[in-house]
Amino acid sequence: MIDLIKVKSEEETILHNLMQFYIYEFSQYQKVITLENDCRFKPFDLEKYWDTDSPYHAFFIKYKEEYVGFALIEEGLDGKPSYVEEYFVVRKYHGKGFGKIAAQRLFSMFEGKWKVVQIQNNYPAQAFWRKTIQEFTSNSYTESYDDHRRSVQEFDTRHLT
Repeated sequence: MIDLIKVKSEEETILHNLMQFYIYEFSQYQKVITLENDCRFKPFDLEKYWDTDSPYHAFFIKYKEEYVGFALIEEGLDGKPSYVEEYFVVRKYHGKGFGKIAAQRLFSMFEGKWKVVQIQNNYPAQAFWRKTIQEFTSNSYTESYDDHRRSVQEFDTRHLT
């Protein structure tokens, strides 16, 4: 069973630990990412996720009791789309459907417009998001490229049948 668990501020260290794996894997696509002097990657500033009135949401993705990933979401407000800021599933769970299940649950949690972006050379992420969104929307989404040659998928959950 896949669960999305809202990250509490007191669990920030756990999220940072999990994010080290994400940054490590992402570093193959962004050569500017380097280790700090303490041999860890620079941590993300997660402060905006702990404000209860914030549109920013952090979730752990868990399988049974094991952490298998995380999602950082900016909830769309005032006509803006919800946005997947960061998304990660531990490599040993790739291809098992866990990432797809969690992503589609997030799409259902935050009704309305969505925008999902992947950097230009992250072909595995592009394939994952394209397939996940295509299935969720029954192919009712648009895909384009922005000025940075990033792949962008957009859809609206309110227009799905």
